[in-house]
Amino acid sequence: MARKTKNRNFEEMLDALRAQGFDVTPYAGVPNGMQVTKNGVAAVIVPGETNAKWESGGERLAVTPGLLVRGEIARLLDRGYQKFLKTTKFELPATAPQLQAIHAFTEALNLVTGALGLYNESLGTTSDVYLYDRVRGREEEQPVSPRPWELAGGH
Repeated sequence: MARKTKNRNFEEMLDALRAQGFDVTPYAGVPNGMQVTKNGVAAVIVPGETNAKWESGGERLAVTPGLLVRGEIARLLDRGYQKFLKTTKFELPATAPQLQAIHAFTEALNLVTGALGLYNESLGTTSDVYLYDRVRGREEEQPVSPRPWELAGGH
């Protein structure tokens, strides 16, 4: 049987987040944005149109969940061999407890807001940006090398 969710407006959802121990404050960087914080991890949500991810009352993420580093929400950067926390000023290697905190925050936020839980997100922390060093430069056009069976120069 399908789960029935109560459609709440944006203010009711913010009250539910406060009741679950989240700190909710206005966020200056996004119009109508509200920063939701708990245990050193934060995200910014805004009222918006209903979409596939946020179906409860039309809320959506303006800034994905990330660790707070000196008051700024850090983006999670995956370089293939290591995950990093990236802000406008810093790039720090992410530790396992930090990744677990981001994952726990995301799960709790999804539970309270009624957002859909995706399979790949349930396995662990997903990154915002993927920059693998072994594929860097692959998008550039490479000159076509001559084939060995084709003659180069007449014979």
